[in-house]
Parts: sequence; C-alpha cells; structure tokens
Amino acid sequence: MIAGNMNFLKLATLPKSLYDILSQPETSLNYLKSLADGRYQLEGEKWFYNIGDSITSPIQDRHTEFHKKYLDIQLILNGEEIIRYGLNDCSSDSYFEKKPDLFILEQPLLTNSIHLKEGDFATFYPGEPHQALCMVDTPKKVRKAVFKVPVEII
Repeated sequence: MIAGNMNFLKLATLPKSLYDILSQPETSLNYLKSLADGRYQLEGEKWFYNIGDSITSPIQDRHTEFHKKYLDIQLILNGEEIIRYGLNDCSSDSYFEKKPDLFILEQPLLTNSIHLKEGDFATFYPGEPHQALCMVDTPKKVRKAVFKVPVEII
C-alpha cells in the first residue's frame, strides 16, 4: 500500500507507471472533481477509473475486498473516509468472488487503517486486503475516483 496526496504527488514515491497516470492533466484533482459520475478511460490506455458518491458506514457493515488482476488507487475528491487494510497477501485466504476481480474475504486480517481526506489517495496492490468507506464519526457522503490499473502495467 502506498498513500499520498495529489497536491504533493512526488512525495508519495509511486512507481513511475502510477506516477505517470496520476500526473496527467486529465487526472488532476481539479479536473476529476469537475466530472460527472461514471466510468472514464483515456484513449489508448488499459487503465480506467470510476467516479461516484458513496455513504460511509460503520466498520461492521463494510466488506473487505482484494483484487487479483487490478491495482486500486482510491482517491478522495470530497469528504473523508477511513480505509482499513492489511499488509499481508490474502489471496490464499477464504473468499468468494462477488464480481469479476472483486474478491470478498470471509475472515479478513486488517491490522492498519488510514484516514483519507480531499486530495488523499491510497493504492492497494493485487492481494492486499482493504475495507473502504468506513465512517470517521458518523455516516457521511464521500466522492471518490477509483482507478483500476492492470497488474501488467505496474
């Protein structure tokens, strides 16, 4: 997991491939904030991102997921959330596939958490468990861009 803020992108020590994705004018924080809900993919690119609103909720109401084919970059456009995560490779744990490349863990081991606010992002590599949209104090709306980057690009 790598975390950072879009206003200080160089400090995040991202691999070049991820830095190149987030440093484009079409993926700047202000540009992303101006977009409507939906799925976006730049011409010729294998990666894409989804923008939308969600409501945070208590930890016990949130599932824990991981991916095998895609890396997630979860970027807060407005609001705040807590994402719980583990530093272990959970791909051999007990899980079920909810939809393509979305695996839900039955008994996740989550030892860490990060509080994200506007402009903050966290990356989750394939096999890294993460529980997004956990509320800070009370359930609130959060607007996010979630980038899906194929593992072969990393």
